[in-house]
Amino acid sequence: MCLVVDLDVYIAAHRGEWQRLEDLLKRASSPRHLSGAEVDELVELYQRTGTHLSVLQSAGRDPVLIGRLSSLVARSRTVVAGTRQAAWRDVVRFLTVDYPAVLYRTRWWWGTTAVLFVLVAFGWGAFVATHPDSQAALLPPEQVKQLVSHDFADYYKAAPAQDFAARVFTNNALIAAGAVASGILLGLPVFYLLYQNAVGIGIVGGFMAANHRTGLFFGLILPHGLLELTSVFVAGGLGLKLGWTVVDPGRRTRSQAIAEEGRALVVGAVGLALMLLVSGIIEAFVTPSGLPTWARIGIGALAETAFLAVVFVLGRRAVQAGQTGDVDRALAGDVLPTSG
Repeated sequence: MCLVVDLDVYIAAHRGEWQRLEDLLKRASSPRHLSGAEVDELVELYQRTGTHLSVLQSAGRDPVLIGRLSSLVARSRTVVAGTRQAAWRDVVRFLTVDYPAVLYRTRWWWGTTAVLFVLVAFGWGAFVATHPDSQAALLPPEQVKQLVSHDFADYYKAAPAQDFAARVFTNNALIAAGAVASGILLGLPVFYLLYQNAVGIGIVGGFMAANHRTGLFFGLILPHGLLELTSVFVAGGLGLKLGWTVVDPGRRTRSQAIAEEGRALVVGAVGLALMLLVSGIIEAFVTPSGLPTWARIGIGALAETAFLAVVFVLGRRAVQAGQTGDVDRALAGDVLPTSG
């Protein structure tokens, strides 16, 4: 019974504060603006009311009053913290600030990845093309003939365009996600994944070159491959950047560095999904089309040019403005203080 009496006294003691908070909220939503002192009062009453709500919820009394205070606290939070931007503005910010900032900030990682990938692929291609013995060891002659005469070109027409685009997108997205996520393992799996893909492309290119089908090879690879392989390079670079962060977090604590880079890499992964979607559409609808080779490659080059503009125009501008691609501090969560 004592608890009931104390709770009633508690409600009576603070009822005036709740009413005052409600009055301030009404004024804040009207054309009139609150004075500086009233804003400070609103913030203080918001904090107090949040504490009062916790006390009443713990006591489990008066659900109507608890509902009223919950509404007051929610409305106060909106006024104090401000409303979130519209979803379309978040999308615009992601495409013009967050993702470009991640790409520009990690450009040396995925740029180096691209150079090494191309060197490995061309090295294997040249080796296979100029060593008949290696060709025979890799594939029987009848399979080589089937590959260069039919399979390579027919691959892009093996399914309806929309189904093929979905399959390509899913496959490439899994590769990219694996490269990014495995970076936490010091980046070692990233090297293996990239090497295997470079070797595969190099071997196929070597067989095509050895059978005088180099033009066909590049005519079918380049339209979608420019953007698709760039996506793979970016994924590998992001994974390696995360792996290096584990080794050398810099002036940040290791946990803080991994958290910050990890959140930024999530932004990168979402952006990669968009890139792979575009390259998948090109691979399904442009690569096997009846357009002249120069037109198909031109479309791929246009997509790649747009990507580079995003990196070196929007990304450079965002990084110079202090953006890293990490989420807003208000959304990143609190960090416990540590010593040492």
